[in-house]
Amino acid sequence: MLAHIREDGEEQNLNSHLQGTAELARSFAAAFGAGDWGYAAGLLHDIGKSSAEFQQRICGGTQRVDHSTPGAKAAYDMKLMPLAYAIAGHHGGLPDGGNSKLSQAEESSLAGRLKRKELPELGMPLPPLPKLQNPFQPRNNAEVSFLTRMLYSCLVDADFLDTEHFMQAGQVERGGYENLQQLYEKLCRHIEKWGKPQNELNQKRSEILNRALSQGEKPRGLYTMSVPTGGGKTTASLAFALKHALEQELERIIYVIPYTSIIEQNAKVFADILGEENVLQHHSNVDWESSEKESGLYPAKHQLATENWDAPLIVTTAVQFFESLYAAKPSRCRKLHNIANSVIIFDEAQTLPPDYLRPCLFAMAELLRHYRASILLCTATQPALEGFFREYAPEYDLEEICPGADGECFRRCSLHRWPEREDKDATSRACTAEELAEALHAEEQALCILNTKAAAQKVFSLCRQPGSYHLSTLMTAENRSRVLKEIRQRLNEGKSCRVVSTSLLEAGVDVDFPRVYREEAGLDSILQAAGRCNREGKRPPEESLVYIFRLEGSKAMQFGQQISMLREIEPHFPDLSSNEAIHAYFEALFSLKGDQLDKKEIMKAFEKGIKGCAFPFRQVAAKIHLVEDSGIPLLIPCKENEEDLQLLREGHCSRGLLRRLGKHTVNVYPWQLSALQKRGAAQRLSDELDFYLLLDKKLYQEDIGLFLEIPHGDAWFVE
Repeated sequence: MLAHIREDGEEQNLNSHLQGTAELARSFAAAFGAGDWGYAAGLLHDIGKSSAEFQQRICGGTQRVDHSTPGAKAAYDMKLMPLAYAIAGHHGGLPDGGNSKLSQAEESSLAGRLKRKELPELGMPLPPLPKLQNPFQPRNNAEVSFLTRMLYSCLVDADFLDTEHFMQAGQVERGGYENLQQLYEKLCRHIEKWGKPQNELNQKRSEILNRALSQGEKPRGLYTMSVPTGGGKTTASLAFALKHALEQELERIIYVIPYTSIIEQNAKVFADILGEENVLQHHSNVDWESSEKESGLYPAKHQLATENWDAPLIVTTAVQFFESLYAAKPSRCRKLHNIANSVIIFDEAQTLPPDYLRPCLFAMAELLRHYRASILLCTATQPALEGFFREYAPEYDLEEICPGADGECFRRCSLHRWPEREDKDATSRACTAEELAEALHAEEQALCILNTKAAAQKVFSLCRQPGSYHLSTLMTAENRSRVLKEIRQRLNEGKSCRVVSTSLLEAGVDVDFPRVYREEAGLDSILQAAGRCNREGKRPPEESLVYIFRLEGSKAMQFGQQISMLREIEPHFPDLSSNEAIHAYFEALFSLKGDQLDKKEIMKAFEKGIKGCAFPFRQVAAKIHLVEDSGIPLLIPCKENEEDLQLLREGHCSRGLLRRLGKHTVNVYPWQLSALQKRGAAQRLSDELDFYLLLDKKLYQEDIGLFLEIPHGDAWFVE
């Protein structure tokens, strides 16, 4: 009986494929104590291929054959439910459970598939399975669903790898990375180059680094690293992770970072220390498949590793990480088993999305409790998460690995209300856009961050003198990159530079201003903005001012609760940047949000089911989007994209082409696109793609971006 036939006519025996997949799945699942479960999944997953109908199909027949359900039914009959789901979905994706009474045979749910009467008869007996012991005792359906998805990952990756090995005649070369011991030695050599610290700041950074290294000897657990901006937390967290992984015999380090702007900065630090060949970036801004790098090895090697994260150091986004943990598709779930047995570092932990905070923390707790992971929450503004971890992982306490790292030498700036308050208990009056523009005009170098794109465009339009710049996502990525480069150059040369921006500039972007104006928002956002003030510590903190202001007519409704909590704690904490103020802010915010911390009811979906479906894998996967739909791409035509635009019009389409064009797009909402189309200002470029072209070039200006002021009295902005 055959499993696969190669193009050169070579045949793979079915028993060989089942055994090969089973052995691989066993090795993967062994990382979390479920090796026999992985082995059983591999043995059963393709037994449907033993039917006469499938053997006819593989030899040239045209009849479609369901070869997944027979293995799923065998697992179900043996009461091995996690395996039934995993096997049923090993090609098409994890199915919803369905309803054993109401589901119909034609449904794609597991209950529906198990009711199919015309399943092909097996041409082989069921293979003997090992006696399966639960790797742990699940407390609820949510924990069972998580185990199911991890076993599914083991099976899918093993099936892919065994099939790939045969179909490519063993010619695919995966891995080839240096091991963690070698990477640790590279780190030590890098640290030795620093020499003896010569000033107080570098002495403090050295203390933090040495402390992180010593704390790496601790047992697996739940840790925090609360290090102020400028404290060297990127290198210190890497040092902790490498030492900890070696001490605890963990297999890899995974950095989870909220923004691609920070990822690229941090990945460069890691690559400088460990070598680019050892750092796998997996996020939307990297396309290893069509990489234009001159190195012929790294792109192909990294492209393969993005499939299953089989690398020692992975740098990825929170979106990629958490959405994969709740995904149902094989391609998204394939890497999950390699998250087990890892050190997982969540950089800028305060940015965990509030609407999905409970599902995210539950997943982190599961990895900690049952999948041999250690977790480090790394940030200058540590959120108050103790209560959630007491609920989801009561065996673990949050432990700070760098206590006392908030020394006076890290203080870069001072925070003030603007305009000045009439008395200490009052909130500053709201300023007008004109007053704000006038204040910025009086500054030689200043950054102003506003909550909405509309407000940023309006304020910038009022202070458009030489040396003034605007940044927002109403500008293309290529345009923003060019402007940011010019901003940095002017700052370095000491020239006048006033920047009006949305929040995209406050999160980890390496710029240094003597003055920062930040519209009232959450305390974490304000402190992030403060990190752009006197970033290099070249000026006294008392002369480096961060002004918090209210803007008259502001419509940033999404910040309403955060602003309320800021105003509530502000009178009680003279220093809003203190750990006490930060903790109080997050504690009050999380308490206020309540049920909104699981806005899409992800946890309830597994605890209570959806419409009688106890394990709604696909429904949950469709619900969880950490970044909600950012809109429809509108291509801004320019000289640089003329050739690619022509290729797209001629019907050519590839990931590389779309990625190149993506640098010249602005995302707009459907109703905004509709208004542009009605006025003949935009048209669709392809029937197959949701991709549009701006026809009226007057609506895009290099300094302000897409200015959506439409004739006939219609004036509106993207918020």
